[in-house]
Amino acid sequence: MKRHPAFDPPEYVAFEPDPEVLAEYRRTLRRDRRRFRIVEGIGPPALLRLYRGLLRFRLTDITLKRWVRQGVISKAWLGTGEEAVTVGSVHALEKGDFTGPMIRNAGACSEMGMPVAQTLKAYLGTADQITRGRDLHTGDPALGVIPPASQMGSFVPVFTGIGLAFMQRGEKRVGLTWAGDGATRTGAFHEGMNFAAVLKVPVIFVIQDNQVALGTPVGKHSRGTMEALRPAYGLDGLSCEGNNVLDVYAATRILAGRCRKGEGPFILNARTFRMGGHATHDEAEGRALFGPEPFRYWGLRDPIGTYEAYLMEDAPALDGRRRTGDAARREANRRALEESEARIIAEVDEAEREALESRKSRMPDPADAVTGVYAAPGYHGGRHA
Repeated sequence: MKRHPAFDPPEYVAFEPDPEVLAEYRRTLRRDRRRFRIVEGIGPPALLRLYRGLLRFRLTDITLKRWVRQGVISKAWLGTGEEAVTVGSVHALEKGDFTGPMIRNAGACSEMGMPVAQTLKAYLGTADQITRGRDLHTGDPALGVIPPASQMGSFVPVFTGIGLAFMQRGEKRVGLTWAGDGATRTGAFHEGMNFAAVLKVPVIFVIQDNQVALGTPVGKHSRGTMEALRPAYGLDGLSCEGNNVLDVYAATRILAGRCRKGEGPFILNARTFRMGGHATHDEAEGRALFGPEPFRYWGLRDPIGTYEAYLMEDAPALDGRRRTGDAARREANRRALEESEARIIAEVDEAEREALESRKSRMPDPADAVTGVYAAPGYHGGRHA
């Protein structure tokens, strides 16, 4: 994919496939027989959909980062470097399943069928999207995307309730939500996870271990490993390489299938890394916190760059035609990737134009701030109001 020196992490700008990292990528896919069978069964159309999903997420984030530099918005919370955790898991679900993306999983919205413009409009606070300008968190329940609140861990009890509803209705549906390593330290996470385990709900809780909670490295906020959470709650689950979109996909497929058989809930641990700060305002602090070595290590494992290399070297012809010889196959795949990139660039560019036009003409009426707002009776001065 095209690199953007002004917006991409410098390690991504200079990205070249590393032979040792690509060998590691292949070993990851082969170490579990069940996952390898799933990966082998992914046809060219699905392989390209995963690629487009990664690009769509990255380019949406680049748009937001450019807007920050231009003064259009004040800050943005990005998923740069962590795209495969979101894209791989969402693509493993089926129609009718529900997702609960936190803000670093915003790419789930478009992968579940929401237009990219809706994500951008949420940041701009326009009236023509689901929150009507109230919040930059967004979603669309009709498409299976529940809009989140910003509190860490809050979706764990919410999705426990969603899973319970699926069970009570006898529906073979699955819920999936994400929590960062820092969110696992919250009361909402603990209470929700314990209740989910007791009720045996059909939900996958993805622990997105990007190794830092705001500005606190995981080793300073947690004595145990993220994998230790599974036995702590009496749960089963899997671990996957969060920068390997195919490993994430296959692991989620396995757990989703087991959920539909009534064997949930599960924890999926995904190891990844945040290639920046908590948001765009503290990227320098994020780099100073870890130093250059983790960024160098994870820069070589760019989830898009490594997947591109895999598709060029290991995938069948992505145009669906039979090819004789590696050179012909690689050329066909190069063209397919370039065509996919051009398609996604055009999609995101058009979404940006639409969102900025809404900013000019579709901002909410101030009176709408009190529309649809409800309050329960409260107490004032010791007397019931």
